[in-house]
Amino acid sequence: MWLHRLEDHTAAVKALAWCPFQGSQVCSLLWNKNERELLSSHGFTQNQLTLWKYPSMVKVAELTGHTSRVLFMAQSPDGCTVASVAGDETLRFWNVFGTPEVAKPAPKANPEPFAHMSRGIR
Repeated sequence: MWLHRLEDHTAAVKALAWCPFQGSQVCSLLWNKNERELLSSHGFTQNQLTLWKYPSMVKVAELTGHTSRVLFMAQSPDGCTVASVAGDETLRFWNVFGTPEVAKPAPKANPEPFAHMSRGIR
């Protein structure tokens, strides 16, 4: 993978090569927003989504179900669910990146009584 550094110190992928000996056609890539994981979608032969641990690139899971090449993936706003669309004209939803964390309520402030905060003008 070739990376080009931008001025704001982020990286943009300029090229990607998948192993030609075992790899299938790579259709799209998504990063897990909550963990160090990468999801790839593929075409021939299994039309699957594959979850990889980063940076070791160990395969964590393979998600199958599409009968044709995966054309597009999109991530939900909470970062947990992925929608995939394939040439078989199906839309599938995958809970691949876990469940969203439940927001804890903010601790209540213990304000002083109003009388202590007020002051006379004279």
